[in-house]
Amino acid sequence: MHRSYRTFLGAAAVAAIAATVVSIAAVPASGTASAADEQPSAVESYSYPGADAILASDHVQLISGDGHILYKPCPVPETAGLIIVRSTDRIGSAGTGKVCFEVTGTVGHLVLKIPNVYAIRGDGSSGSAGHKLTAQLTTDTGAHTTVDVNPNGDTQVGIATTPPGDATTLLQLDASR
Repeated sequence: MHRSYRTFLGAAAVAAIAATVVSIAAVPASGTASAADEQPSAVESYSYPGADAILASDHVQLISGDGHILYKPCPVPETAGLIIVRSTDRIGSAGTGKVCFEVTGTVGHLVLKIPNVYAIRGDGSSGSAGHKLTAQLTTDTGAHTTVDVNPNGDTQVGIATTPPGDATTLLQLDASR
């Protein structure tokens, strides 16, 4: 029993020395870990990939989402299967004031900022049902509204409503089946 106790103590001492050597080797010569040495966070930020490039080229601010509502260049002529947002600003890949989004799942969520929106078209057509879509908008005075978008047609918002309303900024799209 005395021999096994010594063996245990010896093994513990070797393990402690090895751990010390590994921890010393992991610290840079300055004694502090640099940001480049740290592992990236495993927490998903949900920030929109390529948002800076899209803002620079198409003047559309995409902030975050779940990855199921994707920004797409608008085809000519327009086709079903895409949400179409119209603005009086010269936005979009062609600068026509029109931007498109594709819902790739049964549900989708996108936080964005598109000023001067006057119409939102659902992604359905007369032959196929589109997603149920809600749009959150705000005015320059801070009045927030949530609008149910026609899944198979256009929904007028802001200055295009009757009577004409205030200019609106689109803040969020939520899609479901």
